[in-house]
Amino acid sequence: MDEPTTDGLAFADPLADEASASPPALQRARGRLVLTVRRSGGRTRLEDLHQAGCLKLRFPKLPGDTSEAVMVNTSGGLTGGDRLDQSFAVGAVARLCVTTQACERIYRASSGRAEVATTIRIAEDGFLAWLPQETILFDESALTRRLDLDAAAGARFVVSESVILGREMMGETVRTGSFRESWRIRIGSRLAFAEETRLEGPVADETTAAASLGGNRAFATLVARQKTPEVHLDAVRAAIGEAGGASLVDGLIVARIVAPSGYLLRKRLVPAIAALAEGAVPRIWSL
Repeated sequence: MDEPTTDGLAFADPLADEASASPPALQRARGRLVLTVRRSGGRTRLEDLHQAGCLKLRFPKLPGDTSEAVMVNTSGGLTGGDRLDQSFAVGAVARLCVTTQACERIYRASSGRAEVATTIRIAEDGFLAWLPQETILFDESALTRRLDLDAAAGARFVVSESVILGREMMGETVRTGSFRESWRIRIGSRLAFAEETRLEGPVADETTAAASLGGNRAFATLVARQKTPEVHLDAVRAAIGEAGGASLVDGLIVARIVAPSGYLLRKRLVPAIAALAEGAVPRIWSL
């Protein structure tokens, strides 16, 4: 039987078209937060709030005069090409604690880097606790993170960032990846603390050295400014024990903690935060 003919009509092959088409561009997460609080009527109150994209803020009603803001990333994690911008301002005598609903997950990046930029301003006699939960890095992830804090001469704060290299209970190992973190803290417009952290390429090999993480998979940095830092320093050292160290640097308490797992890191970090946060430890941080 003869094959049917089209008598000059041409029909496109949908499978051939699909094979030749370029892959669609992947959707990227974008999030932006701007929050300002001020002191009014004996309490810290919301003055300005802007939230866009995948970032949201929730404000649980808690006793005391410290306002708590909980960040929620509705994208469920970050990968290459995603970007979050966060800005917080604390007015004179106001008190604010900022945390996250859950740990932030940084997934494998097929291209580009995930970027997170945080800007904090604290007015005279203001207090801020910047206490996001841990950031979990997955194998082949790429993250650039920057923190810029500008505090008045009489302001107080405690800031903490913690990182876990893969989830131990899931058997995950971060063999390769890229983690870049930059901190700049200014007191009265004077640069008081600057730090650059880099983990690049063969992360598993880099973190085994004693001068690095000594084989640990979790670490945290804690920087605080208090009216009597010498008194608080002893309490922080007692909380950390042999899992790290704390020093007084130009009036700032600077601490580093390392641990073989995220759970053990938190067991050391929460008491250290409690010694500095003036009662503002988020309930969501409970062990």
